[in-house]
Amino acid sequence: MSDGLGRTALKARLTAARDGRAVDKLLTAVRAGRVQDVPGLLKELGPDDRKTALAELKALRTEVRGWSWSRWNEQVAVQKALRVAGAGCHSGAAAAAAWIGGRDLNSWARGTSHFVLDVLADRDPAWLGDVAQRLAERPAVAEGEYRLVRELVTRSGCAVPTTDGYVLGWTVAVTGRRLLEELRADPHTPLLVPRILDMVETPDRLTWSVDPEAPTHWPTALTKLAAEGVLDRASLVDGCVARLLRGGRSRDLRFPLALLQLLEPTPDERRGRTADWMGMAADAPSPVAAYAQEILAGLAGVGDLTTAELAEMSGQVLFRTEKKLVRAQLTLLTKELRKAPGAAAELLPVVAEAFGNEDTGIQERALKLVGRYLPEVDELVREELACAAAVLSAAHRELATELFGPTGHADDLPYEETLPPVPEPRRVAAPAATVAELVEDLVTVSRGRADATPEEFERALDGLVRHAHRNREELTAAVAGAFADAWWAGEEGDLRDHFAHATHGVDVVLATLMGRVRPSRIHDARVRGRSPSSCVHGALDAVVDARLWEVAALIGTDRLPFLLAAPTWHTGAIEPSVLLDRLRAYRDAGIEPAPTDLAQALLRVRKGDPSATAAAVGASALGTRAGQRLADWLTADVSLSPGLRFLTRGLGVKEGTGSPADRFVLRIRERRAVREEFPPVFRWLGGTETEAHGRCHHWIGERRNWPGVVPDDRETLAAWLLPVLAGGVDRDERGTSWGMAALAEADGPVGAATHLALALALGSRHTEDRLNAVDTLLVLAARGDLDPLRLGETLAGLVGEGTVRTSRLADAARTAAATGAYGTTWSVLAPLLPTLLAAEKPVRGLGELLAVAADCVERCGAGGEPAGLAAVADRRGSSHLVAQAGRLRKALRAGSSNIPQRAGQETIQVAENVQ
Repeated sequence: MSDGLGRTALKARLTAARDGRAVDKLLTAVRAGRVQDVPGLLKELGPDDRKTALAELKALRTEVRGWSWSRWNEQVAVQKALRVAGAGCHSGAAAAAAWIGGRDLNSWARGTSHFVLDVLADRDPAWLGDVAQRLAERPAVAEGEYRLVRELVTRSGCAVPTTDGYVLGWTVAVTGRRLLEELRADPHTPLLVPRILDMVETPDRLTWSVDPEAPTHWPTALTKLAAEGVLDRASLVDGCVARLLRGGRSRDLRFPLALLQLLEPTPDERRGRTADWMGMAADAPSPVAAYAQEILAGLAGVGDLTTAELAEMSGQVLFRTEKKLVRAQLTLLTKELRKAPGAAAELLPVVAEAFGNEDTGIQERALKLVGRYLPEVDELVREELACAAAVLSAAHRELATELFGPTGHADDLPYEETLPPVPEPRRVAAPAATVAELVEDLVTVSRGRADATPEEFERALDGLVRHAHRNREELTAAVAGAFADAWWAGEEGDLRDHFAHATHGVDVVLATLMGRVRPSRIHDARVRGRSPSSCVHGALDAVVDARLWEVAALIGTDRLPFLLAAPTWHTGAIEPSVLLDRLRAYRDAGIEPAPTDLAQALLRVRKGDPSATAAAVGASALGTRAGQRLADWLTADVSLSPGLRFLTRGLGVKEGTGSPADRFVLRIRERRAVREEFPPVFRWLGGTETEAHGRCHHWIGERRNWPGVVPDDRETLAAWLLPVLAGGVDRDERGTSWGMAALAEADGPVGAATHLALALALGSRHTEDRLNAVDTLLVLAARGDLDPLRLGETLAGLVGEGTVRTSRLADAARTAAATGAYGTTWSVLAPLLPTLLAAEKPVRGLGELLAVAADCVERCGAGGEPAGLAAVADRRGSSHLVAQAGRLRKALRAGSSNIPQRAGQETIQVAENVQ
């Protein structure tokens, strides 16, 4: 008996040893990244061994996450093996799905999916279905690993997932030259196609702009399947209409619109959805609205649209800004009034909605239509129409008076220019008084870096320095609690090099305070600094970084009690008297200013401040080198603004290029004080013997803090913004005019660089960037800093050579004028027009610009005729250009003012090189 028990125990020990070796073999294979060996090794493990292995796999996964980039290739291989091994070791469906779909493991999923299916081959179908549904609920996994989820669905026989991610993955999988055949053969097609029309964002494969005859065109394929009965046609029509009514981006509506057009709703389907078509015509993007308008016009043509419905629809469409839609609606109304003049009383008040259209041609067309059928209405309607005529352009007042008699116009009153109030400078609030308040500020500028303002950044940085100097222990404890989960935080002594490539704003100082940055990294960053940059923006980022590394090196020491460069105004500027007081406090404490901090403070001090003269005298009397440098800086009448050269096509640049970034160059003027006395990171501001083109080839870094480097020198800031603004003109870059507000509020004179920056911003590709430019234009005008002649002539050169499109400029000018700044807008357009009017070939979009100019002159009463206007106005024909030229000439001849004459300032000429 005892021998039997002994043999049993021995066998158990041998089995455990064998299983233990099997677990070790699995873990060894995973650590070696041998993913192909994992399925076979898993088959040797029982449930208990898999549980044991799983604990080790979890620990290994945590370890691998913390590996540095130097082990990237090794990390990828191990994570692939981990994904497969963990999938086979988990017994619960939820845990298995979480492991398979883990972000760190799923990054390399496509090369491991067949291994995952292999290790799950013996699982219960219900279990597999549960995993499939859970994976389908993870958008990235369901899309990227569609084939894995699809295979799990097939093996389990569970319901087909209809999540957005799964549908996206399906569309990618079936799209190809055999799209129709794939859809026809797939039993899931009838279920998933209607789901597409329920999605907020249409899958990319369905939005491709391809020819309807192309094999990858989804609407064509689905239309054929509907004709074959594979798909329910009526359901598709319902789905398309519902999707178009929900609205959204034009990109997402392209597919349902194309599909609906190919399905060709029947007359009954069109009549039964009149309200839907009216809703689309009123609010949908232009292509959808045009389609709905066409259907409604067809219904009206066969008498299936009542007069009340036509009036309701017209009122909504005529309120839209798209001229094509408005003109088409006026055409429809003309046809209907011709058929039924008795409907005039109901339709003419709607036609009058077009009296307020910005296009005077549309106004004229609407006015003539009203005049044609005016005898058909009673006196009450006539009075309503006369009131509506008050918003007509001055060009149509004579005809309106003939129709309705004298009408009151708001602009019959004396003209008064409307400009925004001059922005008042805001004082930067004092640093946080308590550690708790400071931590709140630090969280804002650290975790909300993209939204934190320069003012918040500077206030938090100065507060951090002050509290670290006064009470480092309390501050350290508070930061440890608030930033325990920060990306740079780790165990004490963990000195991974998180800041090898960037400071990440105030984070580098916080990490240093907590002992998470190697002293050698701080030393190297201060001594070596950034590598030389090929563009000014890289150099500006280096300045910001140098300040942060200096603070990191001195934080909590007696050498940095507070920041000299902390701004007193929200623009980043410092009052001279305040900087004098700070230097006096340093002297009294026997502290030598930190070099980078002092240099930045000098660049920020306001030379034009009323206290500058007295501060210079007081600084000289301090008896310190820093004080004397402040005195010299305040009395030196120099600007840091670089010289500008603007090259035309064929002069040093490739013929035919349209990029302004390729054609202007900046030359930094030599300033010995900067080159000899400032830290190395600033010395590029003291001059260089080389010229650099404006185009940038770097990722934009801490751009929010660029204006704060030289807030007292607006021309320098403008020159630095030029490459960014150029990207908004000739490339599809958004947000390029972000610095215009800082430019409008900065100190210093306004010259060629500022006006060139403004001209480029006004010609930006995107509307939001042009809006920022318009705001800057109006603020500069309100401050008395705008030279409209210089801006107009700069724009003339940019438009004349094709850099700035006339249509974009017209849009910006129209926006500026609509604020009530008609005189300011005209003063910019007046010197611009002669160049465009004299062009050998008609400038595209000039008619729109002349329309804006005419509107401005009609409102503000300017006079004087730009050269070339008469020749264009006297051309034969009735084109928009000729009509608007005639309108402008008529308005100018009725005016009393003159076109502003040059005030003597220099400007940037695009027709030649100017130093």
